[in-house]
Amino acid sequence: MTPPTTAFDPSTLYLGAPDVAHIVACKGLSPCIAGIAARIEADFKRWPAFDKSARVASHSVDGVIELMPVADHERYAFKYVNGHPKNTLRGASTVMAFAVLADVATGAPRLLAEFTLATALRTAATSALAARALARPGSRTMALIGNGAQSEFQAIAMRDLVGVRSLRLFDVDRQATAKLLRNLHGAGFEMLACASASEAILGADIVTTVTADKTRAAIVTPEMVRPGMHFNAVGGDCPGKTELHADVLRRAAVFVEFEPQTRVEGDLQQMPADFLVTELWQVLAGMHPGRTDASQVTLFDSVGFALEDFSTLCFLHDAARELAIGDTLALVPQLADPKDLFATVGRPTRAPTGRQSCDAFPVGHRNRTAAPAHPQGQQR
Repeated sequence: MTPPTTAFDPSTLYLGAPDVAHIVACKGLSPCIAGIAARIEADFKRWPAFDKSARVASHSVDGVIELMPVADHERYAFKYVNGHPKNTLRGASTVMAFAVLADVATGAPRLLAEFTLATALRTAATSALAARALARPGSRTMALIGNGAQSEFQAIAMRDLVGVRSLRLFDVDRQATAKLLRNLHGAGFEMLACASASEAILGADIVTTVTADKTRAAIVTPEMVRPGMHFNAVGGDCPGKTELHADVLRRAAVFVEFEPQTRVEGDLQQMPADFLVTELWQVLAGMHPGRTDASQVTLFDSVGFALEDFSTLCFLHDAARELAIGDTLALVPQLADPKDLFATVGRPTRAPTGRQSCDAFPVGHRNRTAAPAHPQGQQR
């Protein structure tokens, strides 16, 4: 058989949770959020170049597990992510995720990355990107309703990309608010813990809701809305889960990521099919004005879209190579003859009489620890 004309590299870069945290530590949290936001904005501006679809979800009484795919002509990406609000009672995160970046030309997986921290970064970056485009210039005060794992990232992103300096905080779990106050002490914010959502919203320019309960809630009601406010509705992200009263949407100019997905999953699920919305990419690309006057109420109904994960994966891939962080995995086999997959399991000379010994298989195919991506191995 004629051998392949070019050598195929089957290796996959692997970034575990410590690796992703190490990238953030090396580059800095604020530069990472800004860098991811810049990638997302650039990719949104070339929106038509992507093959897009709504995520595939498997729902249960306890939560949801989702797959989120997207591709351009060079790279394919998908994310596995869950949302299980009761996980914190078990000592586990509400959200856990991993993601893959692959070559479109060959289908080869090039990056496998833990994506829980990265999801928090990209969600915050997207919120700030939307607020920068839609909120009134000079917005400095934000109500942050829901003070769990996502909240600090939202605050930092809004500080750096929008200019927020004052936080009004509320969570039904007072310990969550206390945690946020500790974590953001010395971060340049004036912070006030409030006794209710309505108190937190009072005087806010921007209202960010990022709650976890899988229920139809109306955390924000019409009487709380004031002219000129901008809302980031982040927590309503699956069927049967909302945060805003429907009349809040009726008061606002509503912007979304990918309309077919948001109509099913976002606060938009409460509205009729002909309720008018605008996709954020059109604002970023200069095709829609976004906010039209200072008194207008704007609302970004954010459910999270796969293109944001694509942008973040590309950021992580480049950062890992720059910093020499990560391991190399033999995630797919390397074949001397690409048509002979059977060679990976050996060739027994007789029918097995019981459990087969590892000695029946070629030494090169026995289980072994993956070789490091760099001579020094993982750098911590």
